[in-house]
Amino acid sequence: MIKGRKLLWTMSSILLLSGCTPTEAVTEEIKASSSIESSVEVASVPTDTEESKEIEEVYSDSVVPSDASESAEPQSSVSFDGYTLIEVYGGDLSGYRTANVVVDIGFGDREYWAYTNEYGQLVRVVAAEIILQDNATEPVNSEGRYYDDEAKVPGTENANLDEGHVIADSLGGVANAYNITPQDSVLNRHGDQAYMERNIVQAGGATNFEAIITYPDTTTQVPSYYKYTYTINGYQVVDEFQNVNPDEYNAAQGLTGEASSTPDSSGIATFAAPTETAGGDVSAVDTNGNGQVTIQEAKNAGYAMPIYSNHWLYPYMDDRDGDGQVGE
Repeated sequence: MIKGRKLLWTMSSILLLSGCTPTEAVTEEIKASSSIESSVEVASVPTDTEESKEIEEVYSDSVVPSDASESAEPQSSVSFDGYTLIEVYGGDLSGYRTANVVVDIGFGDREYWAYTNEYGQLVRVVAAEIILQDNATEPVNSEGRYYDDEAKVPGTENANLDEGHVIADSLGGVANAYNITPQDSVLNRHGDQAYMERNIVQAGGATNFEAIITYPDTTTQVPSYYKYTYTINGYQVVDEFQNVNPDEYNAAQGLTGEASSTPDSSGIATFAAPTETAGGDVSAVDTNGNGQVTIQEAKNAGYAMPIYSNHWLYPYMDDRDGDGQVGE
């Protein structure tokens, strides 16, 4: 099992919209029968191709090689034992959840299953296969969404919290409360959540997807922690992160090197991110002293991906496709 990273990632250069769609009906046939797990064991599977080597570097903190024949194929992990199967319109904005139910939150014919606990908290989402949005054949608006708005889950009224999709529009998820949690807006738009969504899109989909969502207590609908497990291109990946602003977290932990915090007029500390074009001591980032900086070394030093050509670290990194950015 790979432990959660200490540094939270941000991606200021991308904005993945999370969106939803009307779920037209819950499929009558249920093909799976395995029991619901409260945790996920991690195993991964590299193949011996150039593409997989690039994937390995990007996910070097969360991928473990294993037997490709087992993890590459979708493995059903759905069980309705102890849960009531209900149907909810994909665009329902009420924000209310029924306790101890399972709901299909996949748009169209997709089968993405969401589970609530006895307190009505969304605690688990599973999908044997993530099928990407197809804006050529599906009713997608100009913003890449199936619906124009998302469910008003309690907590989303907070200006710092987005109506965050567990499975984004781009990945075929709907917009009702069984796919929405109040999520830090930076995390949702530029952080680990966006990073995870973007890489599944770039991989053309994923299999064996599972999200485990935890809460600080039984009274809130605002999660404290997310854990995603999924397989792409023969690799099983685990992404774990807190529901916090990653920029502020990194700065508070002293992980950004040049960041500083100063209280504003309200007494709340604000954080200034390091200037990316400013020079620095490469030896502090190049931990193995080989004169080259890997993506993981840069992340460990607190630098968000991607690193662009105007960044002082860029000359020390390997821009394999020559597009002026590393770690995109």
